[in-house]
Amino acid sequence: MTTNTLTTTLTLGGDLTVNRIGYGAMRITGPAIWGMPENPQNSIDVLRRAVELGVTFIDTADQYGPFTSEQLIADALHPYADDLVIGTKGGLVRFGPWADINNDASPQHLHDALNGSLQRLKLDHIDLYQLHRIDPKVPAEISFGFLKQAQQEGKIRHLGLSEVSIEEIKKAQEFFTVASVHNRYSVYNREWESVLDYCQQQGIVFIPWFPIGGGLDAKKDEIMQGVADAHGVSTHQIALSWLLHRADNILLIPGTSSVKHLEENMAVGNITLTDEDMAALNSIAAE
Repeated sequence: MTTNTLTTTLTLGGDLTVNRIGYGAMRITGPAIWGMPENPQNSIDVLRRAVELGVTFIDTADQYGPFTSEQLIADALHPYADDLVIGTKGGLVRFGPWADINNDASPQHLHDALNGSLQRLKLDHIDLYQLHRIDPKVPAEISFGFLKQAQQEGKIRHLGLSEVSIEEIKKAQEFFTVASVHNRYSVYNREWESVLDYCQQQGIVFIPWFPIGGGLDAKKDEIMQGVADAHGVSTHQIALSWLLHRADNILLIPGTSSVKHLEENMAVGNITLTDEDMAALNSIAAE
């Protein structure tokens, strides 16, 4: 029986070293990702505890709330620790709870979104700014051109993309260095496997969203539960650990509004999966 050796940090954009277990700040908003939470202090406590536990990368977006997540991050953590990297996103517009979201990657909207994020986060530049979605109404090269210009103006340090194909990444690379890709990916959902592999080849950080996936199949759940029981942890923790073991360019951003759940997420760095564990978990995609 052999084991996999895990790296605990990675380098984003060639010059920002971060803990591979970060924090996703979508859930600190109100119900259905809308408005302020009922107890803002709880969200502030979670953010501060995340940093205490070693989080050095926080992911957010202007449309979480909208605006609420960014405001709470600044309230909780500004002035920021020197090693804390905050990444945010623009290009989606939220008009109501959950599904009421629209694309807008026009230069005017991205201009307003970027400047709004800078103001709310109390920053003079964004370390990682990701295009939340390519807008089918706007030619991609127009959105990419704006982002390149904003980077040249010093408002953005590194640029990333979200929910993109390899072809779309290659198109963006004609305009700027792509530092990160933020696609849905988990032990249950491998739709973007080829994108992950391309990112690894290119030195691009891969940030999976919905990293827990969905346990809706009894046979797949049985596999997950078996590995979890062998390690004395939860299936959610195994799902996160699998991602850390899957590729060394994966940066986790599990989100929660609970300090207890946050502490459980951070503990996955202590799990060492064997080759046999990985083979069993990898088989889930083929089930």
